[in-house]
Amino acid sequence: MDFDVEQHLGAVERSVSSGERDGRPARAVTLARGFTKTVEDLWDAVTNRDRISDWFLPVSGDLVRGGRYHLEGHAGGVIAACEAPSFLALTWEFGDDVSWVDVRVSGDGAGARLTLTHTSLLSEHWDAYGPGAAGVGWEMGLLGLANHLAEPAAPKMDEAAFVGSSEGRAFIAGSSERWAKAGVAGGMDPGAARAAARRTTAFYTGEPSEGT
Repeated sequence: MDFDVEQHLGAVERSVSSGERDGRPARAVTLARGFTKTVEDLWDAVTNRDRISDWFLPVSGDLVRGGRYHLEGHAGGVIAACEAPSFLALTWEFGDDVSWVDVRVSGDGAGARLTLTHTSLLSEHWDAYGPGAAGVGWEMGLLGLANHLAEPAAPKMDEAAFVGSSEGRAFIAGSSERWAKAGVAGGMDPGAARAAARRTTAFYTGEPSEGT
């Protein structure tokens, strides 16, 4: 596989912050990546249902403000805001859990930049997996988006094959480690952040976690 792990890991900026949502303690992970595309093309790639399925998951529903969407085999929710071509906000409902995703698209001088923030209520899941639970998953999504934007006509990345490859495992481990560092910078205990990163890597790769 011709895949530069460090290049893709280095293309993403990561941060973790604490706050409140609906009066309850919450944590937010934010990741940003630039693309050598126009703002309009990047916006279309993340809001056009036909293109979303080319890099992420098939999506159904009413893709307008106030409408409900559903990602095949995964989350669904409500589109709370849609201000083309710059801002999208939606709820992220998976099982009994509800969290919130904000997506911003802007010009960065060299093309377009996508910034995604996923806010979750503080929970046992966060304590166990930390920011990488959402961060690594979204980073995989941005990798698929980068591939789609670079070669729109190419087949979508086979996620299972990628995760099973040495490059894929290195990418996931590297992403988990970087999210641990972002968590520490955001106030997490270093030992807890490292343990959460190991659990996150094990979750995504299916390999045993070393230590706790």
